[in-house]
Amino acid sequence: MILLRILGLLAGLVLTLGTLGSVVQTVIVPRPTSSRLSNLIASLVLGMISTLARTRADYLRRDAILAQGAPLFLVVRLVVWIGLLVLGFTLLFWGSSVGDLAACLRLSASSILPLGLTHATSGLATAIAFLESAAGVIVVALQIAYLPSLYSSFNRRETLVTMLNSSSGSPPWGPEILARHALIDNQDHLTDLYHDWEQWAADIAESHTSYATLLYFRSPEPRTSWVLALLACMDAASMQLALNPLTAPASARPFLRMGIVCLRSIADVTNIPFPSDPMPDDPIEITAEEFQEAVERVLAVGWEPERSGEDAWPHFRGWRVNYESTAYRLASLIDAPPGPWSGTRRGQLESSMIPLRPPHRAPARERDQLLKVTRKRQAYRRAGGVAALPQMEPSRPPSNQAPGPAPPAGSKGPV
Repeated sequence: MILLRILGLLAGLVLTLGTLGSVVQTVIVPRPTSSRLSNLIASLVLGMISTLARTRADYLRRDAILAQGAPLFLVVRLVVWIGLLVLGFTLLFWGSSVGDLAACLRLSASSILPLGLTHATSGLATAIAFLESAAGVIVVALQIAYLPSLYSSFNRRETLVTMLNSSSGSPPWGPEILARHALIDNQDHLTDLYHDWEQWAADIAESHTSYATLLYFRSPEPRTSWVLALLACMDAASMQLALNPLTAPASARPFLRMGIVCLRSIADVTNIPFPSDPMPDDPIEITAEEFQEAVERVLAVGWEPERSGEDAWPHFRGWRVNYESTAYRLASLIDAPPGPWSGTRRGQLESSMIPLRPPHRAPARERDQLLKVTRKRQAYRRAGGVAALPQMEPSRPPSNQAPGPAPPAGSKGPV
């Protein structure tokens, strides 16, 4: 009997220290450390949710189920931590000859939070009960303090993802980003977009590897996802570099490099294999025909390329081969929306969803002026001119107001 109690004491000590170690690795250490206990709980909870969700062919219903996975995992993990501490301290009480197992379990359950329903009757039992109470309070306090950091990182992530909806639609798609910017002649904004997403990718690489739970928190908008948003921006940058190598923004290449680093950092944490040094002519899942259709979609709204789609294809493939497989596997892991150019999903699911572009409306007279100014601005850019950009014609004065004086002879009117 004494040998059994010694073994129980050792088992309780290992169980208690192992649980506390899992708490420290998961909540405190700001590094991509891995807790086997947390990984096991995540596999069970998220696997159950994913299995249930994949029985739904409609993605919106599937997303409603998947959205419960990460919050449920946090609750279940806390319950498991508390339960293992109760079991570990029960064995410590029993190994210290406090009483039988039933009495030790009551004392441990009463001490973990500390409820005071059962009191220790000896000095050793009181010391163990004090340690258990401290451990229980610390674990709950750390979990409470962990949530604000978690949701702060989540909010930073989703702010830029939500802003992208106006530039790409939902789900996000790289060619649509270029098309919408060309539609309103706002290609210069792409410089800032790539710069912002480079910083975003660096933030995600740090936060989502340190707190891997964030990977499974889904966007508030069911048809978008952080993986698809990053993939869309990287495709837009790759496509612009392939079509316009001379005038593409300088921020496109650093963004692509940071995006690749971000995806590979997360792949390391989730044990997703990826090619470390792919060759530019390695095959990718996007075909040349699909790329040409996307190029035609972009050119149809006024994009001015420096290469044809056929000539740009090898360059686009050379960029995309560095991140396609990693992004596809991550999208499949978190069951992202079935957006275009984002791979396949497991289970029954509807086909890929193409983002719908809102109609481009304007009053007839103003639309004609906007088109005229847009054509002049594009001509200035093609010629590399440095003259002032053309301005819209001033609106006509009311009929009861005399027009202004004519410009002096020899002066130039408005361009």
